Formats: sequence, structure tokens, C-alpha cells
Amino acid sequence: MFRYGIIITIHYMKLVILAGGYGTRMGEESKKIPKPMIEIGGIPIICHIMNRYSLFGINDFIICGGHKFSVIKKFFKEISQSGTRKKKIYEPFNVRVVNTGENTMTGGRLKRIDKYLDNETFCFTYGDTLNDLNIEKIIKFHKKQKTLATVTACKPNENFGILNLNKSKVIKFQEKPKSVNWVNGGYFVLETQVLDYIKNDSTVWEHEPMKKLVKKKELSAYKHSGFYQPMDTINEKKYLEKLWNGKKAPWKT
Repeated sequence: MFRYGIIITIHYMKLVILAGGYGTRMGEESKKIPKPMIEIGGIPIICHIMNRYSLFGINDFIICGGHKFSVIKKFFKEISQSGTRKKKIYEPFNVRVVNTGENTMTGGRLKRIDKYLDNETFCFTYGDTLNDLNIEKIIKFHKKQKTLATVTACKPNENFGILNLNKSKVIKFQEKPKSVNWVNGGYFVLETQVLDYIKNDSTVWEHEPMKKLVKKKELSAYKHSGFYQPMDTINEKKYLEKLWNGKKAPWKT
């Protein structure tokens, strides 16, 4: 149904996915199910993410659940117990869904699954963001940099059209152009030592841990100029659905 490519290189590596947030900006969509289970083209967005990694041979997933954890747990349990059709779709996947707490912050969720990481390099991402990143390249980049962490740097589209003015005249108009700034694209490659930078459940990964890594020169940035789109709002969901239904989804190929 949605396996759409061939494995490029086998990487025996785990992917940790954050899937415990409330998703409040998704309105009615996130009242019954957690945001990572919201569907794009009939497929939960978290499965689109997993399939992207699977293209590069990463099939071992740890899902950090929280808000409506039971929905995610039930979904993957039913997949594992289902018959021919669904089982074939997800057959390469080894999925562990962990309840990391209802109100635990992003860093705390990562800290809670420490025992499943086996002191090995691992990938880490959010359960609501799609891109066409070459996972093989970022892993190779990370190993070459020899830092504890690598973050994917992306350039999102601006929320509004840009006007270039000469006094009161518009001399150029750009409809939602790419930002000039690099942002945290959410696709990381990490060494397990980064967990030492996380204190407890209230630690936000993007705050103190990342700032400490920067200070110690242990955070590298892999620049990705291609497609990058988080799903934070209903409009962004509709945009992703439009790409998928129009067979123009960049993360698919």
C-alpha cells in the first residue's frame, strides 16, 4: 500500500520517534487520537516517517508515547496480529511503543527509553514532520563529524508573502518564499552520551541539552535544502494531503 522504494544501504540502527505531545493546534483532529496518528492519504503520518527510514534499511523503531498512548499501542498491536494484507505492509518493522508519560517533555521522553538503546548510535525525530532527507547521507556525515549529535538544518517556507517596497510602491512580491534562516528540522543522529545532558522528565531537549551540546562543540548541522514540512496545523495537514493525493509527495521517492 505504501512501501515505495528500495533499500539503499542497510543501517542496523534504531529510530526513536517522539509521539507523546498533545497536538493542540490540530483542533478536532487530535481530540480522539494523538497527532502522530493523524492520517495523510489514509496512512498515519508516523508511518510515513517510519517508511522513509525503512527505505534506508532502518526498521527498528522505538515510539515514545504519552498523550493517548493506548491508541498508538493498539494500532501497532493490531498490525502485528493482523492477517496477510496489513502484515505484509509492515513486515520489516520491529516496533516498540513505550509509555513515556502524559506530561513528560521531549528530553524526558528520550531519557526514559535509555535502556532500549544498547549504547549505540541512533536516529531521533518528531512524529509529525516529513521531508525528503537522504538518511544515509546524514548518518555518514554524523560519523565523519565525530560529535555527539547531528541535527538536520532546514529552511521552512515563510508563513506570509514577502513585499519588497520602494517607498509606497511594491517592486517585488514573493508568495511564501523559503526562509533565509536555518531551523531545527527535527531529524537527528545521536550518540547515547547525549542522555547525560538530560536531567529529568521536565527537560526540554531543544533547550538545555542542545544548548550545552553547542557550548561543548558537540552539535553538528547537516544542511538539507530540499523538502521539509511539519504538520502543526490543519492547513499544513491539508497541504500534505494535497501532495500525497496528487502523487507529488517528495518524501515518497
